[in-house]
Amino acid sequence: MSIAIIDYGAGNLRSVQKAFQKVGFQASLTRDKAEIRSSQGVVLPGVGSHDAAVEELRQTNLETVIEEVIARGIPFLGICLGYQMLFESSEEGKLHGLGLLEGATKKFNFAGTPWEEELTVPHMGWNRLLFKHHSPLFAGIPEGSMVYFAHSYYPDPKDPLVVSSETDYGGNFASSITKGNLFAVQFHPEKSGDIGLKILENFGKLCLK
Repeated sequence: MSIAIIDYGAGNLRSVQKAFQKVGFQASLTRDKAEIRSSQGVVLPGVGSHDAAVEELRQTNLETVIEEVIARGIPFLGICLGYQMLFESSEEGKLHGLGLLEGATKKFNFAGTPWEEELTVPHMGWNRLLFKHHSPLFAGIPEGSMVYFAHSYYPDPKDPLVVSSETDYGGNFASSITKGNLFAVQFHPEKSGDIGLKILENFGKLCLK
């Protein structure tokens, strides 16, 4: 069984691959469409800018493959920018997102708030998961577990029922979503210690079903 990690030139891909391997799942970095289609699970990670990433996915026709595997019910996990791109638009750029989820990605802005002097952008470091709706991604994960974030933008889903966890940073934002076989997280599980590894293990187990 292999999990395909979509390689579209973003950074931090190998750390995701190594984290999956650490919890016992074979994961390959690939942009080969046939390999992605035949995988039992697909991961879209990402570190970088919205427009450059979306443009790369479209130029390489990987956007179509992403839509296809999700429609076929293959477990799919977006991480950080790979989460943000699933929405319709982003304040980071001008290009339309993949539009697989309704909503927009917004930038943290604390100007004029009580947190203006206290909270920095980007949101960097450890913060808590506050569970909203059940997700198999968090099986065995205690409420309030700490995970690692590094981002200036956050998705704002239109449908509150897809939000599986929130995190408080000058107010709650959707730190993860679950919609059928589609999962996505704003934090970096590959940098989140044992909790992050457990989350990746849970995803790997979903791919075996």
